[in-house]
Formats: sequence, structure tokens, C-alpha cells
Amino acid sequence: MNFTYKTRGTCSSVIELEIEDDIIKSVYFWGGCNGNLQGLSRLVKGMKVDDVIARLEGIKCGTRSTSCPDQLCKALREFNK
Repeated sequence: MNFTYKTRGTCSSVIELEIEDDIIKSVYFWGGCNGNLQGLSRLVKGMKVDDVIARLEGIKCGTRSTSCPDQLCKALREFNK
């Protein structure tokens, strides 16, 4: 299933996800730090949704209260509702 999430508080503006049977098939970030987000997307590919949330939730970017990895977790939680 494909899912699109509008981020808040980060340089990236949108996250596109493809998830099947609780496994992340692909992640694409619009905007943000291209190299870092490509790396993050490749690292989480094939992982279970709950495992990604457990590892990445709560990460901050500088003085911001959130980050792209944290926003990915928010997207995954929204998907699981």
C-alpha cells in the first residue's frame, strides 16, 4: 500500500511510503538533505514498521524538536492507524 505524509518542522516536505505486510518496501523524501535521506531510505527498506519506529523515534535535528527520521516515524504511526 502506498502512503503519503506531509512533514512538519523539517527541511523535507513530504514522505512517500510503500508498505506491504508491515514491511517497508520503499521510502522517498521530497526535499531535505538528499544524500542523508537516500541513505536513511535504503537502511529502512525491508525493515518492519515497528522496528523502524523503535530505532528512530524522537531523534532531533539541531535545535528543532523533530527530524526527518522522527517524521518518518510519525508517518509510520499515521499509516498504522
